[in-house]
Amino acid sequence: MGDRVAVYMPTGLEAALTLLACARIGAIHTAVAAGLGSSVLHERLVDTQARLLVASDRMYQSGRALSLVPLVQAATEGLDLQVLWHGRGGEGHALEFWELLERQRPDTPAEPLPAEHPLFILYTSGSTGKPKGVVHTHAGFMVGTTYHLRTLFDLKDGETFWTTADLSWIVGHAYGLYAPLLEGLTTVLREERLDYPDPGSFYETLEHQAVNVLLTSPTWLRTFRRHGPEWRSRADLRNLRLVGSVGEYLAPEVWHWATEHLAWTIDNWWQTETAAPCLATPLCLPAKPGKVGFPLPGVKALILDAEGQPVPVGHKGRLALQPGFPQFMHTLWNNPAGYEKAVQEGLYLTGDIAMSDEEGYITLLGRGDDVIKVGEQRIGTAELEGAMLSHPAVVEAAAIGLPDPERGEIIKLYVVPRTPDMGPEVQAVMAQKLATHLRRQLGPLEVSVEVVFIPQLPRTKSGKILRRVLRARETGADPGDLSTLEE
Repeated sequence: MGDRVAVYMPTGLEAALTLLACARIGAIHTAVAAGLGSSVLHERLVDTQARLLVASDRMYQSGRALSLVPLVQAATEGLDLQVLWHGRGGEGHALEFWELLERQRPDTPAEPLPAEHPLFILYTSGSTGKPKGVVHTHAGFMVGTTYHLRTLFDLKDGETFWTTADLSWIVGHAYGLYAPLLEGLTTVLREERLDYPDPGSFYETLEHQAVNVLLTSPTWLRTFRRHGPEWRSRADLRNLRLVGSVGEYLAPEVWHWATEHLAWTIDNWWQTETAAPCLATPLCLPAKPGKVGFPLPGVKALILDAEGQPVPVGHKGRLALQPGFPQFMHTLWNNPAGYEKAVQEGLYLTGDIAMSDEEGYITLLGRGDDVIKVGEQRIGTAELEGAMLSHPAVVEAAAIGLPDPERGEIIKLYVVPRTPDMGPEVQAVMAQKLATHLRRQLGPLEVSVEVVFIPQLPRTKSGKILRRVLRARETGADPGDLSTLEE
């Protein structure tokens, strides 16, 4: 009881069984996304002092088999650590997953545990800095996630829930695995990319598995919006009645597309640290696309200025939560100073910038580290990117601020265009049109706006835009921890 078990496996049955087995015997699991580099895996093994590593010897990505053996061997070199292999490639291993399972009793009793016993350690996505090891406990995590499964996502008995997030991330932990199974519902697990071998695969999964509620990310919604409606028209989605979007800002244009082509869409906001939704617009209230909604039951949210005082309605400030709800993180693993920095005077500082309207709807404007300071203006990345996404020529966008001696910062926008093969002259004209469109959407800006076109944005493996990587490319600064960068 209390031993740490590291899990380095793609989403699938074996990964799910491993996590559930750890929970049953009181071991603390720490999942690392399959394919992350050997240095990342090594750091997690050392930080958690794992006693066992359960690893797959290969994974599949876009139809290609990728060997994980060299990564695991490099990560475990010099460590006194046993590896339990899930063999998928015909290689022989001294200790093999299914051979071991078939030799064990199927009725191993569950270990009685205190309510606050750690269930898992999960490292944050690293979108703004070095990942932190967040600790969640058995009772609080189970209570919070299942409550919102029923009340926010509205799951009914007998229904099927599909969370597209990898099991190694918090959304996959909470709603790909634990909450649906705790409630006796069916969950769908998929290892491959949602659009492999073509976008029809996503819709086929929804149809063939009779998915009732889908939880996915704005990144994937934008992707399928880009692919066009013809793929959707081939599928029978009569069972799908609700879509949840989590992980990033959900632009109004994407909300309208998802609601029209999939099902009614609920934007919701939460973090690894909070384990389950904190802000959303419940089904019983009218949606305001572009605004995430209200604090959910048990959550008290405040928007504060730099001195820690509440800001007036319509003003931007730092989003803070009172950490009294059951699924809030227990601590940060081996990092008490980090926990004390995050939770100050009874408030958890989320790191996000937000504002509320006169009816209490909250808009998230981006991470505090990403706010762009233009003269006296403070502009959130979500405001700029949302304005860009409202133009039909734009598929995705990322905004950063670059140092300027006179204005503080200038705005640079990286745009993934709907038409990727534009020539230089066409790009120049389109960039000017987009800059004009941005000013029309946001009003007068005190500085010039530069728009450049790129084929794709740098993201974490969980889909979040790594704006600090873009900023580092421009300034020559250190981009920081890149362990979660998607290749």
